[in-house]
Amino acid sequence: MRLRALLETDALGLRLLGGQDELDRTVRGVMTTDLRDPSRYLSGGELVLTGLAWRRDASDSEPFVRILAGAGVAGLAAGEAELGDIPADLVEACDHHRLPLFAVHETVAFATITEHVVRQVSGERAGDLAAVVDRHRRLMTSGPAGGGPEVVLDLLTSDLDLRAWVLSPTGRQIAGAGTPLPGPLGATLAGHHLAATRTGRRAPHRAAVAGTTYSLFPIRNAGRGAVPAARDVRESVLSDWLLAVEADASDWPAARLDLLQGVTQLIAVERDRREAARTVRRRLAQEVLELVQAGAAPAEIAARLRVAAPVLLPGLGVAPQWQVVVARVDWTAADASAPGGVPGDIAGGPVAQALLEEILVDPAVSGPDSADRIAVAHTGEEAIALVPLPAGPAPLPDTVGDATDTDTDADADAGLPADGDGAVRETGTGAPAAAGAGTGAGAKPGTGAAPTAAAQDPALHADALLAAVREPLSAGLADDGRLTLGVSAAVHSAEGLRGALEEARHARRVAAARPGRVCAAGHHELASHVLLLPFVPDDVRRAFTARLLDPLRDYDRRHRAELIETLEAFLDCDGSWTRCAARLHLHVNTLRYRVGRIEQLTGRDLSRLEDKLDFFLALRMS
Repeated sequence: MRLRALLETDALGLRLLGGQDELDRTVRGVMTTDLRDPSRYLSGGELVLTGLAWRRDASDSEPFVRILAGAGVAGLAAGEAELGDIPADLVEACDHHRLPLFAVHETVAFATITEHVVRQVSGERAGDLAAVVDRHRRLMTSGPAGGGPEVVLDLLTSDLDLRAWVLSPTGRQIAGAGTPLPGPLGATLAGHHLAATRTGRRAPHRAAVAGTTYSLFPIRNAGRGAVPAARDVRESVLSDWLLAVEADASDWPAARLDLLQGVTQLIAVERDRREAARTVRRRLAQEVLELVQAGAAPAEIAARLRVAAPVLLPGLGVAPQWQVVVARVDWTAADASAPGGVPGDIAGGPVAQALLEEILVDPAVSGPDSADRIAVAHTGEEAIALVPLPAGPAPLPDTVGDATDTDTDADADAGLPADGDGAVRETGTGAPAAAGAGTGAGAKPGTGAAPTAAAQDPALHADALLAAVREPLSAGLADDGRLTLGVSAAVHSAEGLRGALEEARHARRVAAARPGRVCAAGHHELASHVLLLPFVPDDVRRAFTARLLDPLRDYDRRHRAELIETLEAFLDCDGSWTRCAARLHLHVNTLRYRVGRIEQLTGRDLSRLEDKLDFFLALRMS
């Protein structure tokens, strides 16, 4: 109920002494006190009744009112039975702290006011809950498309005075009622939620940010047709949405908590529907990937791209450029004694696929449909994204040729724009672009608008992709997960996709050699190595590989030690001792002995990125 309603009830005998502009405050309870400091018994929203027994002189009013205002009470009602007229110092203190002040006539008992307030507040809460539950049921019966998350959040705001937002696991706002949640705040809340989920704490999770308390509810569909719950929380923690409510749910009654759980289930139905809609884009990406990896003819790949382009960039009219992004999520072995932990491996491919679909969305774009132009497939432990880029102006001069991409006639016949030698290019100057630049940033094609910076450089950049999401993802990965990501340059032909895929994979390996839970590397970091290998003179190549690999080959011939095979496996496993030992069917101590022997024979240190890269290049050139 509102404070204003108290003045409209004559039987309460209340007279307003100050705070005319604050009468729309909500009253959530009532408390009678004559303590000088009742703060420990206040939780906010109360109408405080006092007989003024705490007041000895005029100096007592200011600290008393300051305590009430700090506790967030709705208003103060002072009885006239003790002192007659309400003291001017109390009126002045309430005016200073903007606290509404009422005088209670001496003929009115505090019990009468208490009974009236409790009856009104309880009745309104029951009415609110009943109304929302009824509307919730109507929405559920109207099907999963019965208005979307925004309708449910509007009900929470209008019926329960709760501000709420649906967030992705990176903190991007998917839906909200009223004022949008600032991006950094969304990322912080998502990080709190992911960290609490990983520790096995029971939801809702409480987060206090900048003096405001939020309650975080996981969004999961537990109803009919729901996807079975993951056997390990790590399988879903990086893909589930969450509901952030600006309130402290720790003292909510069970009925309200049940209601919020029902709301999350309704939103989960919508999420599952949108997840199913991604199937087409995933299938397109999978088909193109299979053709590229199988070495299919450029014309056949281009035909698939012509099918994908209208789906991913509707209305574009021409085939775009493409970039490839490769991501991998690696987990260490689960601890069966940890909350939610079970023995066994976790399939990293599907986790990386869902995560990459989220990362490639511009964090500044809200709404669940902003990922409709992202096509991601997964193969084994990798997720591979095929990202279309709107055709922009002529590339800038800093180009690197791709010796394999020369069939411009085939590209023209396939309907893709011919681009000279079909070069793989590093577009732009390397300045970070928006994470979702490939989703249409810059001037729209055909509008004649002057090209913006984004239009001049529409390509994705590795650092920009992770800048806004590193904090929450690190919380979700905790101490046993790792995300590595590699980004290729833009290619302008179907034949260039195979080189772009290898380039993105090499970049991801560079990222994997760096410390940290979330790491990325771009194609420009390979430009001086992998892309230039075909142009290295033969005598230089032979000298380089001989200096690094000949000592190992000689040792293998004499001792049958398989050091070369061990080195290849160690680099392929990104320096992971456990994965490499498992691949080679060796004990970890045996692997450590072999790596130590490699380092001794070559004078190199395989814990250093530079030496790892030298060995990698030597193996590639040999």
